[in-house]
Amino acid sequence: MKKIAIFASGSGSNAENIIQYFLSKPEISVDSVFCNVAEAYVLKRAEKYNIPTFLFNREDLKNQEKVLQILQERQIDFIVLAGFLWLMPSFIVSAFPNRIINIHPALLPHHGGKGMYGMKVHEAVIAAGEKESGITIHYINNQYDKGDPIFQARCPVEAGETPESLAKKVHALEYAHFPRVIEEILQNLKS
Repeated sequence: MKKIAIFASGSGSNAENIIQYFLSKPEISVDSVFCNVAEAYVLKRAEKYNIPTFLFNREDLKNQEKVLQILQERQIDFIVLAGFLWLMPSFIVSAFPNRIINIHPALLPHHGGKGMYGMKVHEAVIAAGEKESGITIHYINNQYDKGDPIFQARCPVEAGETPESLAKKVHALEYAHFPRVIEEILQNLKS
């Protein structure tokens, strides 16, 4: 069985969508949720499914004896960033080569980088006069949103679009594609 750890910082709607998707897939399971915000709703979502959660701070993440050690002890095969806003330390990236992915709410390489998340991305897409937006699922490396792309899905940006209306379209793409792409990667992953 392949074991996933999800890292999230916020509400966790994508995390819950992924958890639900893999409930019916006996060969893949969401083993744990790692979070850096004590009051993040993702912790409650994980609890609802009896999934162990791990709360950590920036020092814990940078310390090889903390987060990385837990991932290794739990024999995690794959890490999914679902609304996780910190850069992964290089030693974790090295320990999980091509085994850490992220989802970004725009068509990278446009509108990515440090500080580009959530509504800020949708506002930037509209301000730039883009005709389309969407999602990019990509491997992570040591820079924000610079890892190799795996999958993109697109949606139109209509005249009069608001960041909120664009966010709804992008979330629909996230929910439709993220779990499926994770499953495809894991099915092709060598043990």
